[in-house]
Amino acid sequence: MSEATTSEADYVLEDQIGFLLRLASQRHSAIFQHHVWGNLTPTQFSTMMRISEQGEVSQNHLGRLAAMDVATIKGVVDRLKAKSLVQTRANPKDKRRMAISLTDQGREMIAGLKTSGHRISRETLAPLNAAESETLIRLLKKIS
Repeated sequence: MSEATTSEADYVLEDQIGFLLRLASQRHSAIFQHHVWGNLTPTQFSTMMRISEQGEVSQNHLGRLAAMDVATIKGVVDRLKAKSLVQTRANPKDKRRMAISLTDQGREMIAGLKTSGHRISRETLAPLNAAESETLIRLLKKIS
């Protein structure tokens, strides 16, 4: 429907993108909590995956890679440090920056987290066929 043809009377909550995305997100969150061990949140999971991909990364760059603002990524890194999953050290080239990497314990978790991540995605997309799943992923990437 175009904006010119819709009216306030035509508003159906169940047809609105925000409402539907929230419902899908709630479903995905429940699936995530069921499958991820180590008491990780989705942001901690994403952060661990990004650090694993990079090996060692500055906090600023990590925030960009994980799509988090400066304050959020700092809190996530602090909580992962408290769980002994990541470590920080002063960047040898710039002492004002911290280099973040996984600890041995964090590295040991990665394979299991990747397996869980695949399972979570499959279960989240289970109501869709393969073509629908690919289309949804492509469209979400387009609006993200």
